[in-house]
Amino acid sequence: MIKPYQLPPLLQPGDSIAAIAPSGSLKTTDGLKQGIAVWENRGYRVELGKNYQSSCGYLAGSDRQRREDLKAAWENPKCKAIMAIRGGYGGARLLEDWNWSINHNKWLIGFSDVTSLLWSLATVNISSLHAPVLTTLASEPEWAINRMFNYLETGKLEPLQGKSGGGGEATGILLPANLTVATHLLQTSIQPNFKGAIIALEDVTEYPYRIDRMLTQWRMMGVFKYIRGIALGRFSRCEPYPGTRSWTISEVLGDRLEDLNIPLVYDLPFGHDGVNAALPVGQTVRLNGDRGILSWQL
Repeated sequence: MIKPYQLPPLLQPGDSIAAIAPSGSLKTTDGLKQGIAVWENRGYRVELGKNYQSSCGYLAGSDRQRREDLKAAWENPKCKAIMAIRGGYGGARLLEDWNWSINHNKWLIGFSDVTSLLWSLATVNISSLHAPVLTTLASEPEWAINRMFNYLETGKLEPLQGKSGGGGEATGILLPANLTVATHLLQTSIQPNFKGAIIALEDVTEYPYRIDRMLTQWRMMGVFKYIRGIALGRFSRCEPYPGTRSWTISEVLGDRLEDLNIPLVYDLPFGHDGVNAALPVGQTVRLNGDRGILSWQL
């Protein structure tokens, strides 16, 4: 069993939170303002990075600008957590020749394209949080918001209930990710250690055949031989192209994963276009495929 990753210090009201845009450019400010209000109503101070309103094509500023914002937030001793403003694309571009200073340890929070940053931290055994970005936070149900803050402030999480995919029960280190982003990180310096891991996957706006193609790549690379269980979240807007013959996304997931004979859980409440329950990266979890439950080992 791999040891859990190092946990950043727990947060407490009054702490400063850095909000940066490591990936795509900001589309509107409404969600941003609402997300900041959620943190401020909890007693936190939110400091926006310099480039949060910048734009360089589909990126929130140049690689240099975004990397400088990430570096400044990570190395600022007054900043206790970093929250991505949004996803989009571009996080991996910051990680060429990037080294995390392990003298600093703080929460990094986000999902979707932010998978690249979460997994990069995983390679140096620092835990992070797969959770809503700042622009989607206010749209979460109250229980999911409370759940995220409860974890950041106490380190405790309630189990999540999904749909049984069978395969029994397993314990391992949780590695949540967006499937598309994670697939493009395989066999790079950003790929974490999969040995003894339980992976949690979600995706959005991908045709079923594309999901099939990615999971087939994982199979052919032998990745699933090291993985102890698979927790699936929401695969939203992943319907077939209109008028084409196709399996459904559910059929693809079943076809590519159920013969692995490891614990499998479907329809857990995380991902795009709906509730996105917080998932800790690099902490020990128990996945019960027969009961459809993902729970945390303390």
